[in-house]
Amino acid sequence: MRKLQSQGVHHITIVGADRQTSIDFWEGILGMPFVFEQPNLDKATESHLYFDPGDGRLITIFTDESRKPDPKRTSTDIGCVHHLAFAVSQATFRQAVERLNERGINHSGPKDRGFMDSIYFEDPLGLLIELASYRFEPPFGCSHGDVMLEAHRIRVARGDYNIAEIHLADAIETLTARNRGSLSSDRGPKNAYPRS
Repeated sequence: MRKLQSQGVHHITIVGADRQTSIDFWEGILGMPFVFEQPNLDKATESHLYFDPGDGRLITIFTDESRKPDPKRTSTDIGCVHHLAFAVSQATFRQAVERLNERGINHSGPKDRGFMDSIYFEDPLGLLIELASYRFEPPFGCSHGDVMLEAHRIRVARGDYNIAEIHLADAIETLTARNRGSLSSDRGPKNAYPRS
């Protein structure tokens, strides 16, 4: 038996309402360029809209002009999508409250997640959206996932409840030492300032 190895999210497809609601939300609020449209090849009465969330992957929406937006929260039953999270820079994150408020969009306010900052709000169809901003940049040649895995190991070894910035900093140091060579035989911390 062998795995079917994934290499990333190809796209996520959401059942939307009318075409303009999707364009206004995904491009007009979240800034995702509207890059492609064609009929839903499995259901001719629907259109299939494609948006670029910023990493070249795609968010796609099935739309039908007979459907109207229903802002009631989408189901969180077992097997349902709880929320979608999109990466934003710290600069954008720090503007999120103001920019959501100016549109009258209810939101959670900033949430401290230890390794990232989050803010939650619902789209016009009741789907929970998260804007997430990492508090760290991975070392060259490593991914955010590499740092999270190493930070998790450090957190568990120390018996800490959740990942915090100290675990991230120590994980970045560990990954850098592991992946980047040095002529030094002792790469441990030193005090370069003479004692007075």
